Amino acid sequence: MRVAIYGRPTSDNLSEPVKELFAKLKKQKAALLLHAPFCKFLQGKGIVDKNTETFTSHKDLKGKVDYMLSLGGDGTLLETIYFIRNSGIPILGINTGRLGFLANVSKEDIDMALKAMAGKKFTLDKRVMLRLETKSKLFGDVNYALNEVTIHKKDTSAMMSIHAYVNGDFLNTYWADGLIIATPTGSTAYSLSCGGPIISPNCGNFIVTPIA
Repeated sequence: MRVAIYGRPTSDNLSEPVKELFAKLKKQKAALLLHAPFCKFLQGKGIVDKNTETFTSHKDLKGKVDYMLSLGGDGTLLETIYFIRNSGIPILGINTGRLGFLANVSKEDIDMALKAMAGKKFTLDKRVMLRLETKSKLFGDVNYALNEVTIHKKDTSAMMSIHAYVNGDFLNTYWADGLIIATPTGSTAYSLSCGGPIISPNCGNFIVTPIA
């Protein structure tokens, strides 16, 4: 079993349950790949060996690991999308931070989660993502989003007229400060704060929410 681990170098990831996590993965003889800055942080604390393998981009993971562990809160899990993209690698979110809506495995349940992962006794919660394509390749090859894509005006300029189309068919012209296109996962994020609806994570809908 090859496991990639992404986390932030924070005190939350120095707790005893996190230290036990690495001990249990070692006991399971799992091959580990750690995000390079996080690995350096843990090596300085004596939690992982100096020869631990690292990754720095999605190219280091695709087709090479079985699972990705995200150590932190929901924000940390969202950052893992940069490395997962369309590789299909399952993510297990372990909540060592505050908000755990997506990273919903508590520190107390780490042992149970690892045993389920090792024994492949789990179900996958599949989430749709957005991919943004522009003529100028605005975001390069990092054009994936789990929550939303937002068009927003600059500074205090006047409202914009945004012409929206679906599959080439005209939908509406929005006169607003901006427009949010959200996934079901993102329905509880920025879109919700702008009055958008909450929808089931597993439905196939997308949300169009005008801003102001």
